[in-house]
Amino acid sequence: MTRKKTANIDTRVLLVVLKKLKNAFTDLLPIVLVIAFFQLVVLRQPLPQLSEIIFGTILVIIGLSLFVQGLEMGLFPIGEAMAHALARKGSVFWLLFFAFALGFSTTVAEPALIAVSQEAADIAMQGNLIDSDKASQKNYALGLRLSVAFSVGIAILIGVLRILRGWPLHYLIISGYGIVMLMTTIAPAEIIGIAYDAGGVTTSTITVPLVAALGVGLASIIKGRNPLVDGFGLIAFASLMPIIFVIGYGLIIFS
Repeated sequence: MTRKKTANIDTRVLLVVLKKLKNAFTDLLPIVLVIAFFQLVVLRQPLPQLSEIIFGTILVIIGLSLFVQGLEMGLFPIGEAMAHALARKGSVFWLLFFAFALGFSTTVAEPALIAVSQEAADIAMQGNLIDSDKASQKNYALGLRLSVAFSVGIAILIGVLRILRGWPLHYLIISGYGIVMLMTTIAPAEIIGIAYDAGGVTTSTITVPLVAALGVGLASIIKGRNPLVDGFGLIAFASLMPIIFVIGYGLIIFS
């Protein structure tokens, strides 16, 4: 009997794994088809290093399926659970502090931001915008990274405060981008592109799941809030605020 139960469990686990792999392959298939079409039909050249590309694609499918499973099992539940626990505690201070700390910590750990900061520092050094030594390069990259992380912390704090107070999302977003447009007119040209890119790299693999779970969990437990209407929108702030803060950082560094 025990062997039969074990075999049934193993079968169910295998089916779940195969389903996750199938979903990951389906998500990745359009990209593969586009690349293959342009390589074979437009460029009319065989795919270079075909065996390595196939092996790499398999690794991406496996990694993507594991990543999605990890989000469902770990990051989404913990984000919602923390929001519920802090809301029940009834302390606005700790809820807002958690929102800021979550935004800051997840952004500091964001691999895309680390890569962009290092690349921006290297380009700034080559363009003689900063001193051509490793210390200056490292300080510039760290300052850029911390500016973005701090801005996302502030963004999530404002987003949580919006959910608590019921402020209309579009008023805050329109006002924020109005500030961005005004700052762009006075910002050094060297920082504008980096600032706008920083708004995109912050909303990546680590930040988005936790922040989205926080918003949905908070909106679902507060009376009068709709998780669908009020729970989302935090990511918009996480994309907007880094632009403002990085432009401000550029005004300080390059002025």
